[in-house]
Amino acid sequence: MASQEKPATPSPTSPPPSQPPAHERVGRIGGFGGGAGGGGYPNPPDAAPPDAATLREQWRFAVRQYSRMYSHAWGTAILAGAAFFALGWLVKGSNPLPSRGETHATNEEKK
Repeated sequence: MASQEKPATPSPTSPPPSQPPAHERVGRIGGFGGGAGGGGYPNPPDAAPPDAATLREQWRFAVRQYSRMYSHAWGTAILAGAAFFALGWLVKGSNPLPSRGETHATNEEKK
């Protein structure tokens, strides 16, 4: 077999990109949080309070998001309840809720 060797000349490597100064990297405000990103808050606070229209729009958006989350949570809970009820029915072989079954003898009738 013929030997297939790589050429002996090394490929030129480019130098690593230089890092910009720390104050130009990311516009963050120092705060809690560590990690490679240096921590801090990614969104600095506003210089002045926003106007009423902006606050109203943000409030409406937040209410819509909360309503969506709330309805999804209820839907998930109902779906999970139905799934566990069906699973209980399959495992038991009959209605898993004792209150929905045949009437049971009361304590007075057992004596």
